[in-house]
Amino acid sequence: MPGRIPRRRVLQVAGGGLVVGTGAVGAWQWLAPGSGKSRRPGEFPARPAKAATNESFVHIMAHADDSLYFMNPELEQSIRSGAPTVTVCMTGGESDGRNALARSPGYAKLPEKRPEFVRARMNGLREATAQMATGDWLSPWTVETLTLLPGFEVELQTLKAAPQVQLIFMELIEARFIKAPRQESLRGLWLGAAPRLTTLVPAASPVKRTFQYNRQQVIDTLTAVLERYQPTVVRTLDPNPTHLPKEPHYPNTPPVLQGIAKYDHQDHTTSAYFAQAALAQYWGRKHSRPTAVDTYVGYEVATLPNSLDAATTRHKIKILDIYGWADGKDCGDPAGCGDRKVGNRSKDTRWSDNLRHRATGTQRWVQPLPDGRLAAFALLDGQVQCWTETRAGGGVWSKPVPVDGGMLEGQVQALRHADGTLQLFSVRTVLPTADQAHRREIVTTRQTGRTPGGAPAFGPWESLRSPEEDPQRSIEVGYPVAVADKDGMVHVLVKNWAGGVSLCTGAHGKDWSEWEQLPTSEQPVKAEDGLDAVLDAKGRLHVVAADVKTVHHWMSDGPGSPLNMAEPTRLPAATGPLSLAALSGGGLRLAMRQPATSRVLVSDRQDNGGWRVTSQCEPISGYGRVALAQAGNDTVLAARDGKGRIRLSAGSGRPGPWLEQGIPHRGTAALVQDSRGRNVAVVLGMDGRLSSVRGKGSGAAAFGDWASHEGKVQSDRQES
Repeated sequence: MPGRIPRRRVLQVAGGGLVVGTGAVGAWQWLAPGSGKSRRPGEFPARPAKAATNESFVHIMAHADDSLYFMNPELEQSIRSGAPTVTVCMTGGESDGRNALARSPGYAKLPEKRPEFVRARMNGLREATAQMATGDWLSPWTVETLTLLPGFEVELQTLKAAPQVQLIFMELIEARFIKAPRQESLRGLWLGAAPRLTTLVPAASPVKRTFQYNRQQVIDTLTAVLERYQPTVVRTLDPNPTHLPKEPHYPNTPPVLQGIAKYDHQDHTTSAYFAQAALAQYWGRKHSRPTAVDTYVGYEVATLPNSLDAATTRHKIKILDIYGWADGKDCGDPAGCGDRKVGNRSKDTRWSDNLRHRATGTQRWVQPLPDGRLAAFALLDGQVQCWTETRAGGGVWSKPVPVDGGMLEGQVQALRHADGTLQLFSVRTVLPTADQAHRREIVTTRQTGRTPGGAPAFGPWESLRSPEEDPQRSIEVGYPVAVADKDGMVHVLVKNWAGGVSLCTGAHGKDWSEWEQLPTSEQPVKAEDGLDAVLDAKGRLHVVAADVKTVHHWMSDGPGSPLNMAEPTRLPAATGPLSLAALSGGGLRLAMRQPATSRVLVSDRQDNGGWRVTSQCEPISGYGRVALAQAGNDTVLAARDGKGRIRLSAGSGRPGPWLEQGIPHRGTAALVQDSRGRNVAVVLGMDGRLSSVRGKGSGAAAFGDWASHEGKVQSDRQES
C-alpha cells in the first residue's frame, strides 16, 4: 500500500455531516447519521475479506458509474477477493449539474450545480464500493489529496475497513455529449484539438484548485497509477466499439474531430485509448510483475442478447441502486448521496444484464510439443509469454519466457502444424503518432526452433494487415481464429467492420493471400465477435458465428474447396462466443450460452444433416466463452460460474454433471490432451500464474485436483 503522501489533507468520510476537526488545520470528519445501522442483509459480506497481495487490480474508467455497469460482477469479485483494488475515474461526469432525470417535473428550472453533482456521483460510487466490500454502504473512508505527477493533485479515497480498496478521482471535465464532437473533452485532448483539458473541483474536496492537463500529462498520471500499484490485472473500457449503423451529422465539426460515430460514449472510448498509451509507457519501464489487460464493452451491450442470468442481474442492480440513491436515504452530505440520473432505473436498462469482454477469448492457447510436454501462451505486458511443462504430464510449469513483440492485445491463439511446430496469431494495436495512424492489424509468428531452456523459439511477428484498409475501420476488426487443413493450408478468419467474416489463407502458414469476405445467402450477416472454426473428420472446414438472433454456419465441400454458407442452423440466439468441435463420422458439436439464463447449450450436427440442441446443462450462472473438447466419445466442457470460478464437465457421448470444485481465473480455459491421452484443463490466474487439472474418466469423478503452477494441490477457492 502507498507510503507517505505529499501535501496531504485528510478527511474521514462516512457519508455524513461535515464536522470541523480540532486537530490539524484542514482536516475534517464526516459523521454518518445512524452509523452502525446501515448494513444491508443478504448476499453481501458481513466483514471485509482478508487482504491478499499476490494479485492487484486497477480499473480505469471515464465516469463514476462505468465500472458498476460494465465491469460488474468482476469488479465485486476482485474487491471481495481481498486483493488491492483501485478504481481511477478520469472525468467528473458533471453533465449539466442537475442531479435528476431529464424527464423529472421542473427539471429545466433546476439550478446547474456541477461541483455538487460531481460530489454526489463520487458519494454514490463510494457507497456502492463500500457495500461490495463490507456489506455497509456507510462504512467510513479517508479522503486526501494525492500527487501522482509533480504540480498536480487528485483526490484519493481509502476504505478504512479494507484499506486495500481505493478510489482515485482526476476530475477532468467530461465531453457532456455522448457522441457530438466537443473540443474540450478527453477525445479533443487525445486528437490534439485541445492543447489542454481543465479539471473541475467537486464540492467539499480536499483538492482546492483546478489543474490543466496536456495529453502527455494525462498519460503520465495514469502511468504513475500503474507504477504505484503494480497491478496484475488492468481493466479498461472498450477501445474498439462498434460503429453506428447510420452516421450522425454534426455540422461545422473541425476536421480533427471528425470520425466514425460509435455506439459507445466518446469519453469511454478515449479513456481506453489513454489507458493503452499509459500501459505502453509502463511496460517500457522496470516494474515488479507483469500485467494482463481486460477491456469491457460499453453502451453497445444494450443492442446484444443479455449475457447475465436473472440472479446475477438482480444483485448487480442492487449495487447500482445504491449508486443511484434509489432509496433516498440520508447520508448526511448536502451535495447528495448518489446519482439520481441513474436513480432506480438500472432495472430498466440493458446495460445492467450484460458483461462482455471485447476480447472473446480462445480455448486454443495450450498445445503439445513433440516431446510430450505442454506449452501454454498468454498475453502479459502486451507480449506473448510462453510456459512449458518441466516434464511431460507432470503438471509443473516453467517460468514464462517472453516472445519478442509488443502492443499485442486481447488474446493469442496457438496453432499446431502437422510437423509439430507451432504458430501464434494475435492482434496488434498501433497507437497514433505524427507519422502513423491509429489502427489494428492481425499478426502471426512461426516457431523457428527451441530456446536453450527447451521452450519454443519464434521468429519476428508478421503482419497480415487487416480486412479493412481504412485505419479507422480496422479498429473494429475482431480476433483471429486459425485452422490448418490436411494439406497444410492455414485459414485465418476474423469478424470485419461490417459484421461479416473475412478469410486470409497461407500455405503452411506463409505466403498469405489477400483478405476476402465469406459469401452469405440473401441478407448480409452482422455477426458478433467470438466465431470459431474446425476441420471435420472428412477434412471439410466449418465456420460458425452468431448474430443477435441465431448462429450462422459456413462449410467447404471438401479439402481445398471454398467456404460457402450452409443451410440455416435454426439454432436459438447465443450470447456471442461459440466453441466448435468435430465428432467422428463428419459431425460437429457446438457449445454456447443461452441469453437471460446463461445456461450452457450443446448442439449437434450429424454429417450432412441439420443442427439441433441436444443438451441443456445445469445452470451455473457465469458468462463468456465455454471451452469444448471432444476426445473420442468423451465430451469435456469448461465454463465460468457465477462466482468467477472455472467449472468442468465430462461425460460419455454428452456433457456430464458440472464438477463442484473450481478456482478463480481470467479468460477462457484451454482444453487439450497430454502425452498419456488424459484430458487437461489449464487456466491463467489473476496473478499471472497457471493452474491445471488432469482427467480421470467421465462423470462425477472425471478430474483430479487442481494443481498450482508448481504442481501443488489447490483447495477449492470459492469466493465468499
